[in-house]
Amino acid sequence: MVDTERESRPVNQETSPPLQVPCPRERLFRRERRSVPGARAFARRVLEDWGVHASRIDDVLLCVSELATNALLHGVPPGRGLLLRLLPYADSVRVEVHDSGGGVPAVPRGAPDEPDESGRGLLLVAGLADRWGVGERSPGKVVWCEFALTAVPSRDASARFGPRPDGPPADAML
Repeated sequence: MVDTERESRPVNQETSPPLQVPCPRERLFRRERRSVPGARAFARRVLEDWGVHASRIDDVLLCVSELATNALLHGVPPGRGLLLRLLPYADSVRVEVHDSGGGVPAVPRGAPDEPDESGRGLLLVAGLADRWGVGERSPGKVVWCEFALTAVPSRDASARFGPRPDGPPADAML
């Protein structure tokens, strides 16, 4: 027989409401030009809902634009799309762009004044994000970046963000 633990407080006693935990948010975007502004608008809404400090929102949105543009130009085959995923953590926000294309994006090694435009977006991502990288998925890849939260989180915010994973989750199928 299993003993059941009994609660000692009276039934009608007020308790603190449970803390609200924000879930990762994601959205699929088609392989079309209007997906980049759509991805930015989606990210802005999510970041504002989560209470991310305004000073970081512009940096995050610029990186969302760059990563979505790169995915649409280089990583999304015809008839497919990209997945934008935003993940809240205790001390940062992570942006992931999943696509089903091959290749591994890299920051160009040439001088910044060279006329080649390829890779300039990743220079911005590397400069604005606190961390960034590329993970594998089948098929394709996940390009991600993280931004440290600059504001001290409120009680609700500090409890609602979970631990950072070792690597990017790559379970979405595109």
